[in-house]
Amino acid sequence: MSLTLFSGLVEVVLREGFIYGIMAMGVYITYKILDFPDLSVDGTFPLGACIAALLITAGADPWLACLVAFAAGACAGCVTGVLHVKLGITDLLSGILVMTAMWSVNLILTGGSAIKQFFNRDTIFNSGPVLLLPEGLYPHRQLIMVTLIALAVKYALDWYLSTKNGLLLRASGDNSQYVVNLARDPGSMKILGLAVGNGCTALAGCILAQLNQNADINSGKGMVVMALASVIIGISVFRRLNFFRFVTMAILGSILYKACLMAALQLGLPNSYLKLLMAVLLTAAIVSEKVNRKGGKHVAKQW
Repeated sequence: MSLTLFSGLVEVVLREGFIYGIMAMGVYITYKILDFPDLSVDGTFPLGACIAALLITAGADPWLACLVAFAAGACAGCVTGVLHVKLGITDLLSGILVMTAMWSVNLILTGGSAIKQFFNRDTIFNSGPVLLLPEGLYPHRQLIMVTLIALAVKYALDWYLSTKNGLLLRASGDNSQYVVNLARDPGSMKILGLAVGNGCTALAGCILAQLNQNADINSGKGMVVMALASVIIGISVFRRLNFFRFVTMAILGSILYKACLMAALQLGLPNSYLKLLMAVLLTAAIVSEKVNRKGGKHVAKQW
């Protein structure tokens, strides 16, 4: 393999890893903090892509499309939370209901088409701040932009989780009775966490759509598996590095996950086996996490 091809593959892995890392950060909040298996991710990811296609083809600013996509994803997450908290529907079924509803919503946004293209339109990768890059860095503008956006989301979540409201959110997943003792409603905090998580997921879908210059309503299939695998792999591999926050581990896990898929494809794995490989990687990550958790308990007893 030539050096040029290798560097190109590395850039692709990093570029897609950071985009899916934004989604993984959102799923970290729902899955790890709230202990909520949120299947609505498979619907909110293409929701962000469809909103990008709708607004950009209408001539809207691509950065505005990102904000609207985040807000729309947050609204969908609120619906999942309300179904679960207020109506008493189980967490899995709440996510399935919203995921199913998003199929119709996404079709409406794309005008009934499964794929909506917006080639030769302004995106975050060819307009605005990206034009300020030096000529030598411009060929790498896509990687630079997704890296900056992922870091911005990471630091925003780090800040939020360290605030009083963020601490209440974390307590809602660990010990809801403690939140009740503070005269706060853990159900409302759960709805808020689902809103933030799905907002990040929709934002990732919006960015990926602008990268590919098209929105595919089928792009959400398997996203929850990819996000969960990224979170679990990241935490399993980097949990001993105390200087990494868990949100950072989710991003790094996403990059590792994409690297594994890319390596498999380069070794000749047919595309038809890709979903099977995703399931295998998630299974391996879950088993590894359980083994590490048992090992951690054993060490704790020794100390």
